[in-house]
Amino acid sequence: MAPNTTPAETISEQFQKLDLKALAREKGSYQVYPKVHYPPLEPFEHNDPGKLADPKKASLYDNAEKIFDLTPTLGTEIHGIQLSQLTDQQKNDLALLAAERGVVFFRDQDIDAYQAVELGKYFGPLHIHNTTGHPEGLPEVISIYFDETNPQTAQYFEARSADEAWHSDITYENQPAGLTFLKIDTLPSVGGDTLWASAYEAYDRLSPAMQKFVEGLEAVHDGQVHQDRAKRSGNFIRRDFVDSIHPVVRTHPITNYKGLFVQPGFTKRIVGLTNKESRVLLDFLFKHISGGHDFQLRFKWSEDTVAVWDNRATFHCAIFDYFTEKKGRRHGWRVTPTAEKPYFDPNSKSRRQDLAEKAALAASKQE
Repeated sequence: MAPNTTPAETISEQFQKLDLKALAREKGSYQVYPKVHYPPLEPFEHNDPGKLADPKKASLYDNAEKIFDLTPTLGTEIHGIQLSQLTDQQKNDLALLAAERGVVFFRDQDIDAYQAVELGKYFGPLHIHNTTGHPEGLPEVISIYFDETNPQTAQYFEARSADEAWHSDITYENQPAGLTFLKIDTLPSVGGDTLWASAYEAYDRLSPAMQKFVEGLEAVHDGQVHQDRAKRSGNFIRRDFVDSIHPVVRTHPITNYKGLFVQPGFTKRIVGLTNKESRVLLDFLFKHISGGHDFQLRFKWSEDTVAVWDNRATFHCAIFDYFTEKKGRRHGWRVTPTAEKPYFDPNSKSRRQDLAEKAALAASKQE
């Protein structure tokens, strides 16, 4: 049996289907913010589908019209495959590809939010957000809706620099996100790109001395930014936020690669350091991520594109550059499976180390 399978009754049978794209274009903001209190999240054993993948990922590569990489270290785009029609083997291979390449893009997708809920459950229990709005009847779906008509939203983002918004999803949870599925179906006439950065390469770009220093350190992550936003908007907090302690360098369970695991969105302090020491180190690491243009990609969306990224291998940052120019609205939705509790294995390898060893082995076999 495939891991994390969906129940027999499908989401589409439980709820009347909503056309979220049409709602966003015709009605505007349609999200609901129910005053429902959820219990704390329970720990679970995560069975990652990527461990069942074919190393060659033939189910994807042999059936796609085209597959190409966007940068040397990060990002792959696939044409000719619909996420709504994936076989279990393709899901397994997608998990492996996302773990290796960080983020995978699929354009011209017909998948709707109901199908995405069912797809997402294959990869882990879906996260229901503490505060964010969602479509009626779909609490597992986060609606993404921004335009220039809300002055409070525009003022908030104009007062922040984009480099403050780098994050991996919900790292304040004890078992944070594995993959994230994000579909963007409505775009401003220009702008609204998203940045991703490789956590593997962020680690590899540190000096050996700095790598040795940060390995084994732990950091506190919290969701204060979401609590503050809920208070500003008057939204109900549906689950108590928790603080979690995670390793500064984590090991990916599929690739066994080391990746940097701090970011300005949710990481607050380093355990065991003084406040001043913690701030100096975190400021350095945050600037290292935001300034790492050689391990980043900037993706220009087209309507009905889906990005699938691995939060254990990447950071991301949405660019809110379309408010002051009144370029229109941006809408989509997100589904977020959760995964294992982050850990650091001192026997894991860096991505560069692993690729170098594999290249040397291949060269020796040719001699």
